[in-house]
Order: sequence, then structure tokens, then C-alpha cells
Amino acid sequence: MLGLFWLVFLAAAAAFGCCHGRNVTYDGRSLIIDGQHKVLFSGSIHYPRSTPEMWPSLIAKAKQGGIDVIQTYVFWNLHESQQGQYDFSGRRDIVRFLRDVQAHGLYACLRIGPFIESEWTYGGLPFWLHDVPGIVFRSDNGPFKYHMQKWVTKVVNMMKSERLYASQGGPIILSQIENEYQRIESAFPDEKGSRYVRWAAGMAVGLKTGVPWIMCSQQDAPDPVINACNGFQCGVKFEGPNSPNKPSMWTENWTSFLQRYGQEVFLRSATDIAFHVALFIAKNGSYVNYYMYHGGTNFGRTAAAYIITSYYDQAPLDEFGLIRQPLWGHLKELHAAIRLCTKPLLSGAYETYSLGKLQDAYVFKGKSSGDCAAFLVNSDNTTNARVRFQNVSFELPPMSISILPDCKNVAFNTAKVSTQYNTRSMTVRHKFDSTGRWEEYKEPIPSFSKTKLRAKNLLDHMSTTKDTSDYLWYTLSFQHDSDAQAVLSVTSDAHVLHSFVNGGYTGYAFGGKKNFKLINTVRLNNGTNNISLLSVMVGFPDSGAYLEHKTAGIRSVTIQNKDLNNYQWGYQVGLSGESSRIFTEHGSNKVQWDRFLGIHHRLTWYKTLFDAPAGNDPLALNLGSMGKGEVWVNGRSIGRYWVSLHTPELRPSQTWYNIPRPFLKPTGNLLVLLEEEYGDPLRITLDSISISKICGHVSESHLPPVMQSPSGVNYNKDLARTPMVQLHCPPERNISRILFSSFGTPSGDCKNYAIGNCHLSNSRAIVEKACLGKEKCSIRLPEQDFGRDPCPGIPKTLLIDAQCT
Repeated sequence: MLGLFWLVFLAAAAAFGCCHGRNVTYDGRSLIIDGQHKVLFSGSIHYPRSTPEMWPSLIAKAKQGGIDVIQTYVFWNLHESQQGQYDFSGRRDIVRFLRDVQAHGLYACLRIGPFIESEWTYGGLPFWLHDVPGIVFRSDNGPFKYHMQKWVTKVVNMMKSERLYASQGGPIILSQIENEYQRIESAFPDEKGSRYVRWAAGMAVGLKTGVPWIMCSQQDAPDPVINACNGFQCGVKFEGPNSPNKPSMWTENWTSFLQRYGQEVFLRSATDIAFHVALFIAKNGSYVNYYMYHGGTNFGRTAAAYIITSYYDQAPLDEFGLIRQPLWGHLKELHAAIRLCTKPLLSGAYETYSLGKLQDAYVFKGKSSGDCAAFLVNSDNTTNARVRFQNVSFELPPMSISILPDCKNVAFNTAKVSTQYNTRSMTVRHKFDSTGRWEEYKEPIPSFSKTKLRAKNLLDHMSTTKDTSDYLWYTLSFQHDSDAQAVLSVTSDAHVLHSFVNGGYTGYAFGGKKNFKLINTVRLNNGTNNISLLSVMVGFPDSGAYLEHKTAGIRSVTIQNKDLNNYQWGYQVGLSGESSRIFTEHGSNKVQWDRFLGIHHRLTWYKTLFDAPAGNDPLALNLGSMGKGEVWVNGRSIGRYWVSLHTPELRPSQTWYNIPRPFLKPTGNLLVLLEEEYGDPLRITLDSISISKICGHVSESHLPPVMQSPSGVNYNKDLARTPMVQLHCPPERNISRILFSSFGTPSGDCKNYAIGNCHLSNSRAIVEKACLGKEKCSIRLPEQDFGRDPCPGIPKTLLIDAQCT
């Protein structure tokens, strides 16, 4: 008997045409798949930023949200960290990921790069490229082009051998070569940049994948490669295709933005994203990709310079794979509304005209069928606008677009959110508050005599560590003629610096993009003194021209104004705990651990054991009591943490750190932390993550949900379509309590609410009867489900806040 997976896979394979290829081409309107023009919604999900066990769920939720295409980069330095040694196992198994995409009946866009940026260390390029003689990254340079072509060819051939291109019956309908190159193209003299663009495009097309190639943020992308847009507002800022025969494509619609340690999270509203997607489609766009749809986790040391471990947690699917509302649901409604317009969008005549000073209509009319779709745009961000379209009056909220699939009736408005809101909560499942359960190992401070690597100058951190560790020790044996105090001054352009003199800790400093200084007074002995300086990188840079020239590390050292730069220095790459791999079960036995007595020291390793909490909820470590370092679970790094570096609002950029359940055993899980500062492991907790509250907030002026049927979207104005509050708990949870309910004029929103002047007194009882004990429920407006009108003649709103357990 066939397993469920294979039944799903075979069904999807049949849908994709398993035994014959699909013809993917394009024209000036859209991609064309087997002769059919397509409007496509895509979502970025990066396979190494989650686990293989999570991939099917993430892809399924994306499909449920109206996504047609899953887009991912290919991470060269993850697969070939050592030249000629390839790894496609575990989270690196891109073939398995694409098979999962195919099994769910979705398409794929493969962004090979091989430079990807992506807030990924070194922009995805393996660091061994740095040491190739004569190399200049991303230019008309022989050594770079040789290695780039070799890697791209390997990836393409692997996809071909697995029959993953649409032309072979697989899911891949698009491939990307290079990435946002136009930003640095002019930095290369003698047209080496433009020649490289032409070479890269020709090389890619010559690999004959049978599907189109794209270049994003590359206005001079040569035919037949399609130039595409990246950014927040491609409907406003995109210059358009560089040929009338190419479609208008948006490869990165940023759902949030990159976040560095010390920065606040960037929040982008569901209404803003929906507005710009609708505007892009209204201006003849036919492909929109959300970057990210699921961001995930920068495990290990994969994050670029200063980038936090959590990646795009504000995306429609959060870091843990939970649906983030209202963004996910609002976009799902948007996709459904736009699909109602598909026929005139893809085959109709296009025209636009003004409806007012800041108001416009974008209209698509079928040439013979009579089909018509319209997008009515109000670009005024402060004021409602009443416009007349086809002799009918329409009210447009500020900064909104109304979608009329039949040019008569509004199916969706980007500013009116009918989707529920939800709240993510953390519940403590395990406390690590017993000193008897913790052990510690103090990282040895190396002296000059213990080092093997020597140089009569200050070496570059990046070139010396070659991305094998965040840490590089600079050591010096220094003679002094008396016991005295002296001023030690160190300049660095790495990220963090710790200083030790004669084994004792003397100072700490950190910086960002510019040089920073550590200046402190130290005690010198009469005779030999050992100076040990620990340079720390929090990820390598990920962008910019001449990336191979970028350096970091200690630049100058003086004591009492005496220059020590050209002394004989000793170096140690990495920490001794790293080289012994004491974060693994086997490696932890190589060193002598001591019982933790509750006294905190710099550069200390901590370890303990714990059992996995029951259930399936995602798990995360609350590291709010720690400083800076890295954390491992059962030998797998779940990433760097830097809780002590606060944002302008005086809070950590990240407090909870994802532990995927596949990383865990039922019992006896090994937790190891490297703490650089004075963090307290006794206050760490292991928390479960869940959606605990859901809230609906809908007025009579809201639009009803876009109707859907099993056969697809079915918009019918004759149905009894009324606004409604729809509440839906996550799987295996029901509505257990109504925290607030008011039908009338409640004030506030789902974050902060109160009963207003008009309130139906039995609102809560009506909602409790309809919803308690159920996974989902719907309450209609206006008063059909409430029996009476509490304040006739006044527009009313329904606000419900509920708890899921």
C-alpha cells in the first residue's frame, strides 16, 4: 500500500506532468506555462533556515495562503565550505526541499546567485574564494568567473539529474543569476561590471535549463534574461521591464526588513504590503514574491555582520512556522480577490485615468468577452476619497486600493482588514535555576608562549580565521622595567574586543561599521608581561564591491604611547572549547568541568542536561539573563546571542532563541552556552510558543470575506455576503474564553479596547454561545446574529477578543 506522502507526491506529479515537461516562456504580459498566461504569487522560504521536518508544514501553509511559487536562494558556502567538498545533507538537502514543493503542487524559483547577500555571512560566497590568486569577486575576472561557472553548472546539472526543472516535469519555473548587481556595477572600471553582467547572463542561458532566467535590480539585464524589482514599493519605483517583450516581476517584496543587534524590529503593516502588491498588479505586474514569507533562523554562525539570529520573524509565517495574523490572512484575501480578475488582467486591454488629484483607476477590459476588472487607487495617506467610476460612487479609505473584479462591485479593499489578529505567547516549560544542574569550564587565556602562529605585524582577522571561528587571539610577550600602571590603547575594526593582561581581565569594547577603541589602565609587572587580546566578529560582511578586499581585526596597540604593532605577535584561531568541540557529548568529555557555584566570569562555558517538554508546540530558550555568546543543543548551534546590546528603546533585539524539536531527544538533551560577558544561566528558561489569543475587529463598512469554493474562488454578488468576524484557533486548540465582546461602538482596536457609548449588553453571551468550545466560528454583521440594533442609525462595529487553549 502506498504511503500518504507518495500518494500526495504522485498526485502532484500528475498535476505537474510527471512524464513530460512543461513549456515555460514569457511575453510582455506574464510568464506563460503550457500556453497559459499566469499571475503568480510567490513566497521566499530558505531551506537552511528551518529543518527538513518543518518544510512540508511551511509549504502547505504558504499554499493555503494563496502562494503559487516557493522561492529560495542556493547557499554556496553552506554546500562547499571547503573547496571541492560538497554537503547536501540535512538542512542543506535542497533536492528534498524542492521535492516537498513539488509534492504540494507548487512551482519553485531557484535563485542560484551565487552571490546572494541575504544577510548571510560573506553573501553566500565560500571564504576559500578569498585565497584564489588574482581573484576579484563579481567582475569580469577570470578566476572568479571560472569558479562561479563551475558552481552554477554543478547546481544546474544537479537539478537536471533530479528532473526538477519544469521543462522536465519538475517544479522549477524560474532561475536567477547574480543578485542586485546594479548597486555595485559602476564600482568596476573599464566596463568590467557591464561585461560581467553580459557574461553571467550568457553563461546562465547557455546551461539550457528550459526555463527563463531573471536578474533582480538589474535594469541592463541582457535579453533574454528578465530584469526584476526588489524593494518595498515596486509599484511606484520600478522602471519596468527593459524590453516590451518581458513581464513585470517583483522578486523581493520586503515583508519586514533585516535587523541588526542593537536595532528595533521593523514592522510593516498588512495594509501597506497589500496596497503595494495591488498597485504593482494594477500597473501590469504579474509576479510578486514576498521576501520573506517565512524567514526562519540563522543557525550557527551563518548570519552576516551584526545580523540577529532570528530572521524576518515578522513575515506571514513567523520564525517558528506559526501563522502571523492579520498579515497572512489579509494577503490570502488579496490573492483571492486578484484571482477573480485573472481573465481580464491577462487578456484584456489596459487603460488608466484620473479620478481625482491623488486618485486613479486602472482598468482591464476583455476585447470580446466583456470581462472587466478595475483597481481604484487612493494615494492620499490622510483622507478618505469619494470617487465616481462608471457613474457609480465609491468611498476609498486613505492609502488604499479597491479591487472590482467585474468593474462594478468591490471584492476587496487593501485598507480594510477583516482577518483576525492573533497574539503569540511564551509559556515556561523548564527552568534551569538549579546550580547543581550546571557545570562550567573557564576558557583558558592563551599567552604568547602557547601560540604557534607568529607574525611581526597585526594580522587580519578574516584572512586568518578563514570563517572557521568568530574568535582570534592576538598575544604578545612584553618586557617592562617596573611594577606600574600603564594605559593600554587598542584600535579595532572587528566587532568586539576583550583584553587580558597577565591572565586577568582588563577591558571590553565593541563597535559597528567604523573603528572603535578600547582604552584602559592596566597593571604591569616588573619583567615579562603577557598581553592577550581577543578579537571577535559577529558575522562577516555580506555585500559591497570588492568584498574580497574587506578586512577586520586589531589595527594598532600601544602601551604608554609605545607602538607595539610591529612586535612579534602570536595568534590562536578560535577558542580551546571550540577546537575540543566541548558543545558535543564526545567533546565535552575532553575537558574538566567544574560545578557552577553561581559566580559569573568572562569567557565561560556552561553546560547542563534537560528533557524535551511534551507536546508539539515550538520551543525557544529565553536568554534574557545572558550577555553575549553562542548556544548549542546536542552539538547543534542554534545561533549567536547578544542580549546585552540594547536597542534605543533599552531592550534586547532578540530574547528568545529557536530550538527546533527535531534537534531534541526525549530525555538527556545537552545544552551548552559560551558566555563572553557576565550572563546568569540560572535564569534561563525553556519556553513553548503558541498562539494564545485571537481577535476580530470588523465594522459594517468592512467587506465580506472573498468567497471560496472547493473548485476555486467563486465571487458572486448575489450571495448573502455580509461583513463578519471570523475566529480560528490553531490546530488542536479551541476557543476557551471570550475575553471581550462588544457590538456597537467599541473604542480602540485589538491591542487596546474598551466599551463605547453604544453597546449591546448581551454581546458576550451571544458570542460565547456561537464560539465557546469550537476551533472556529463566524459572527455576521450588521445585526443578523445579534437580534436587535443597540443604536439605530449609527454605524456599528463588532470587536471580539478570545483565548485559545
